[in-house]
Amino acid sequence: MSWMRWAPATERALYDPDGGFYRRPEGPAGHFRTSVHASPLFARAVARLLLEVDAALGRPAELAFVDVGAGRGELVAGVLAELPPELAERLRVWAVELAARPAAPPAAPSTGLWTERSWAGVEWTAEVPRGVTGLLFANEWLDNVPLDTGEVDEDGLLRYLEVEPATGEERLGAPVDAADADWAARWWPAERPGDFVEFGAPRDAAWAHAVAGLERGLAVAVDYGHTAGRRPPFPTRTGFRSGREVPPVPDGSCDVTAHVALDAVAATGLHSLWTTQRDALRALGVSGARPALALASSDPVGYLRALGGAGEGAELTDPAGLGGFGWLAQTVRMPVPPSLGTLPGWQTLTP
Repeated sequence: MSWMRWAPATERALYDPDGGFYRRPEGPAGHFRTSVHASPLFARAVARLLLEVDAALGRPAELAFVDVGAGRGELVAGVLAELPPELAERLRVWAVELAARPAAPPAAPSTGLWTERSWAGVEWTAEVPRGVTGLLFANEWLDNVPLDTGEVDEDGLLRYLEVEPATGEERLGAPVDAADADWAARWWPAERPGDFVEFGAPRDAAWAHAVAGLERGLAVAVDYGHTAGRRPPFPTRTGFRSGREVPPVPDGSCDVTAHVALDAVAATGLHSLWTTQRDALRALGVSGARPALALASSDPVGYLRALGGAGEGAELTDPAGLGGFGWLAQTVRMPVPPSLGTLPGWQTLTP
């Protein structure tokens, strides 16, 4: 067996150019359903947030929308379809994704700024752009940044877990290094035999690098996550393939993902908010409330349309499902956008 630590095994399984899961042409949508795929209401809420960021920034000469972990461009397409045409001359859009640009654009309604020309103008890149002003949005990205896992052995020593990539079988490996030991002591203490840690330093570094690309603006990370005092009692690593949850075998046949320690991820020195997707989307106008029954008589078609939207809104804000995602929002040299500003929990993190 070829034993490896989880981080390099996951890196190869997901991103290897010659067979990594995220290099496949079908993209993530072929295997699991995110908020982006669940309803256009999600893209509408992100578009509203982008417009609020634009206003809070004083409508800069160039406004950026940066979609980190863009998949096959579904969120980019949905946001463009919701933006007013007058923004066309100022807007620049980046899709940050390791996979190649799709041969065909994703489906989107022919509204707003969505045209084949606007899709052609999207800058497809593997690197987060630098020095931009606007909204950086990372939906289910950090959970796919590979990380190592550790477990406390019978003698009270924290060791890395190793995995056999072809089978997913695990064993205890070497003692953790000083950097991961320090990270665990601060963010995820593990002392008793059997205690485990998912070492989040690679996610912390990835997020800090992404946020540093903003000259001014708002950075938002959306993921299943946890904070101090609410760390999971069991490992969160899992796999997805063809719409089903499967064992996380890092052989390139499935997605391999783990929840995010969102409090550790937050970049210091910035105004920050931790909230749930349920509360964030509600603040941005997404509701699962059913339309008034009287509308069924006066406008049957409108009623059915509103009823469908209510069902989609309910799914996006369900606290037991997509609404349970965590939102980490951080401002960079700009005021808090009005909608998110209504939510409690904003604080300035100091180094």
